[in-house]
Amino acid sequence: MSDHKEVWLFRHGETEWSKTDRHTGRTDIPLNKAGEARARAVGRRLKGRPFALVLSSPLIRAVETCRLAGYEEGAVLTDDLMEWNYGAYEGRRTVDIEKERPGWVLWKDGVPGGETVEQVGERVQRVIKRALKARGDVALFAHGHVLRILTACWLGLPPVDGEFFALGTATVSVLGFEHDYKVVVRWNQNSHLVEV
Repeated sequence: MSDHKEVWLFRHGETEWSKTDRHTGRTDIPLNKAGEARARAVGRRLKGRPFALVLSSPLIRAVETCRLAGYEEGAVLTDDLMEWNYGAYEGRRTVDIEKERPGWVLWKDGVPGGETVEQVGERVQRVIKRALKARGDVALFAHGHVLRILTACWLGLPPVDGEFFALGTATVSVLGFEHDYKVVVRWNQNSHLVEV
């Protein structure tokens, strides 16, 4: 392992569902105009920065963010980066779910008919292994919750600790190393704050 390797996390741009706080797991919602503009802004800030490996969720909002940021060529789609499967809560807002289940918390209470946080954790562990085998920096284009869980797993924390890593749309975060241990280098930066 090189202490110079970094894993760059790109959360997809805004969609109509993310704008209204609806749980968007496997529903294939495209970016809205603001989401497209922010994805292009990420690309402008990165100025074609090279990555040894680019992985993307196959869902259109991640694929489009990858394309608009300028990294579609050579990108590999992987189901392991798909968003958490929210089951019966797909498309619903937390505030509405809490009317039926007072005090409900996604991270602690889970979703009926969907994935557990541990199952998402198993998927992202495979992504981490692929990233560590790459011969240089890696870019991951994906979704808010799956990237939060990936970050927890990167740090050696349980998947449920992803709840502590808030992540906005069209943001850039960087995971890396300090000496021999994994760290968060940068977190939840808007495109105009991205340093290359």
